[in-house]
Amino acid sequence: MSAATTPTTARDERPAPQRSPLAASARRVGSLARAELLLLVRNRTALFNALLLSPLTVVFLAAVTGLPDDDAGAQALFGASLMTMLVAFSLLFVVYYNLTTALVARREEVVLKRLLTGESNAAEILTATAAPALAVMLGQAVLGTVAVVALMEPPAFTNPVLLLVALLGGTVVFVLLAAASTGFTRTVESAQLTTLPVLLVTLLFSGLSLPLSMLPDLVQRLAALTPLHPVVALMRLGLSGTDADGAVLTFAETFAAAVGPLAVLVAWVLVGVLAMRRWMRWQPRR
Repeated sequence: MSAATTPTTARDERPAPQRSPLAASARRVGSLARAELLLLVRNRTALFNALLLSPLTVVFLAAVTGLPDDDAGAQALFGASLMTMLVAFSLLFVVYYNLTTALVARREEVVLKRLLTGESNAAEILTATAAPALAVMLGQAVLGTVAVVALMEPPAFTNPVLLLVALLGGTVVFVLLAAASTGFTRTVESAQLTTLPVLLVTLLFSGLSLPLSMLPDLVQRLAALTPLHPVVALMRLGLSGTDADGAVLTFAETFAAAVGPLAVLVAWVLVGVLAMRRWMRWQPRR
């Protein structure tokens, strides 16, 4: 007599899906950035002041300049200048200065060292730490634009692509410069001195604080190589379609005029990466 045998079926055990390296990196950056943004949201006074500063500046300058209501062209040019100024100041003070102090504070508290010994790499930590500064800068840009559109004739927005490139490229450059500046900054308080050269030189030669046409030709050429100058040039081209000489350009012509500033901006990204790798410290300075 043959015994009946019951076949056993092995359960199909499928391996758990593996996250791609890019997805895993995005998840780590997102987790760290949420923690950083939570700290920003909890400091509601600083957040309130930072976001209100931009529209209040527009309201104040629109009131004191007394632009004629019937001169739409002058209002549009003034609005473009205001928006460019707001972005430039946000890059210098909200992104560069604030991020320098934040990175120094976290370094001295051994936070950066602990994060670096975990799963996150240097680029992920730097990106996440910069998240609050980037959020405030974007908030200021949006609120400033709304205030300009509401109070005066808005600029033509000739080339929005160049506007996005200016914002993105300028942000990357000054995040990298902030990281590099931490190598020369022992304490949060000393950041007021160590960041001063970058703040003064970039602002002075950006074309915002004084007309560069007043300077000798050699100084003008050197000024065009400073990190904030290409951002201002691209913003001017994107908002009003005007070049450094004030000539009004078409959409296609703005791309040709943007080649020089774009090259300088890319060069500063490379310089920033090299400077960050050379000078940024992840452990407390003793």
